[in-house]
Amino acid sequence: MSEQIYSLWQRMEQGWANGDSEAFAGVFAEDVDFVTVRGEELFGRRAVAAGHAQLFAGPYRATLLTAEISLIRPLTDGISVVHVTSSIAPAGITTHAQAVVVQRADGWEIAAFHNMIPKGTS
Repeated sequence: MSEQIYSLWQRMEQGWANGDSEAFAGVFAEDVDFVTVRGEELFGRRAVAAGHAQLFAGPYRATLLTAEISLIRPLTDGISVVHVTSSIAPAGITTHAQAVVVQRADGWEIAAFHNMIPKGTS
């Protein structure tokens, strides 16, 4: 299970590195609830892809995302809470996310994602 959950963030990092918003968003459920670092609510994988396409074309063009999972806490068989700290280089931004991941017939995906910039960081 852990390896499959880690692979979600590896795929996310790769999509970010390639500036590929569809690949980045591909780890999220079709009906994901996604809260951005600015507190904006995005509903659905399409909205996540569209929002990140704008980021990859603008302020985060040619940046790298590095994710570090600090917690995987199973809630039930097939549902876990995940805590992740991510860094965006060379922008110098650190974020913290809490995600709910669920196991589907074809693997794990992120069903809910709340991302924020911790106080005192940028």
